[in-house]
Amino acid sequence: MLDLTTLRAEAEIIARQLPGLSLQVAAADVIHPGAAGRKRVGSGEQFWQYRRYAQTDAADRIDWRRSARGDEYFVRETELETARTILFWADQHQGFDWAGSSETPTKATRARIIMLALGILLSKSGERIGVLSGTRPPSLGKAAPAKLAEDLLANASHQAIEPPRNQALAIVASDFYDGVEAWRARLAPVAATCHTGVLLAVSDPIEHSFPYTGRTRFTRPGTAIDRIFGRAETVRDEYLARMQAHEKGLQKLADSLGWALVRHRTDQPAIRGAAALQLALEQFGAKA
Repeated sequence: MLDLTTLRAEAEIIARQLPGLSLQVAAADVIHPGAAGRKRVGSGEQFWQYRRYAQTDAADRIDWRRSARGDEYFVRETELETARTILFWADQHQGFDWAGSSETPTKATRARIIMLALGILLSKSGERIGVLSGTRPPSLGKAAPAKLAEDLLANASHQAIEPPRNQALAIVASDFYDGVEAWRARLAPVAATCHTGVLLAVSDPIEHSFPYTGRTRFTRPGTAIDRIFGRAETVRDEYLARMQAHEKGLQKLADSLGWALVRHRTDQPAIRGAAALQLALEQFGAKA
């Protein structure tokens, strides 16, 4: 079982291997006042530049210390500061917290590590991070990743996925095996508030190869599903066809929500999934 220390350590390793993450200001619907500098003049607390006083400026805007150096008046301008709100959610279903072998992590473990790694980068960029359906609001600053790590693990006790009160960018991780239409119903209220988001579909390699032969019992953790096949190999083609159809349906679902879809397999390096998620997030800012 994934513990807090392991989660934070592995996420930190991945975050250090990734380049800095910048969510461009273009996607204005997820911008909220905050502390991320945007390299241009605007409302904020950090000094940006001086400029000459204009008649349209109020007298109290004059920086008298700077103006005392010469015969002209100068106004002190600050840097525009904005912060995005990015909310994460990992499926709590027992079937997601499953691995096909001891050589791979569970899908839920890998998803949480990838999401925390991105949360660390986002926090360093001045963004606000938290969890969907969480008990505390998203946060900024150095303590934000630690809070996110705690909430990603605590999230396991909450089954429902609820829309946030304010606009945000959502990242939802699951294997999505409950079916596309079931997920459409769950995500529609979230997408009404989170106009941009990512479906992080994490799967186990055994789910793509279906290596079973002979008499085999199939169960899904957390459900009453329990079937025995005398010759499992006879259903392999049908299973793979359904898996392919599911993946196509998942892409259509993401497209219909205006979200991105990122797929990751647990036999791949975690850095690969984190890099793909980072690219998806950065592309939202580049759209406008």
